Amino acid sequence: MRKLKNEELDRLSLDQFKAVEKMPLTIVLDNIRSLNNIGSVFRTADAFLVEKIYLCGITATPPHKDIRKTALGATESVAWEYVEDTLQLVQRLKLEGKTTLAIEQAEGATHLNDFEVKNDSAYALVFGNEVKGVRQDVVNICDGVLEIPQFGTKHSLNISVSAGVVIWGFWSKLKQ
Repeated sequence: MRKLKNEELDRLSLDQFKAVEKMPLTIVLDNIRSLNNIGSVFRTADAFLVEKIYLCGITATPPHKDIRKTALGATESVAWEYVEDTLQLVQRLKLEGKTTLAIEQAEGATHLNDFEVKNDSAYALVFGNEVKGVRQDVVNICDGVLEIPQFGTKHSLNISVSAGVVIWGFWSKLKQ
């Protein structure tokens, strides 16, 4: 098997990316402190045609060299907006008709593998701070909580890894 060269990957141009239909998925980053994690989420969002990323609270915004290092240009392709208050944003997204889901470990959470993604729905996924997770007041107003099942000794995944797992989960379920 021969590895493909970048020019053989048939990737979208920036203009094509902006024009193509996006997955009905919005990402909310609630107080993410690591610039590398932010950039990585942008890169994953680009890979799976995520509609938009909201950067909230202390979450840094582009342009920044440490975001750029891991985003590799995805801050230019993926639509994004800074909103200071995550709680107000989630309330607004709900009014816009999006199903809001906190990605968290919580009582009554639905495991990602058990969650049924509906093709006719739009979703907003809230990812929280690397140490404290999604704020409780934000969890309280979300329509639900999704949890990534884990089976080892650790109790959490890095935010950028969690985003990759959940975004891929949505992509694969929507494309079935």
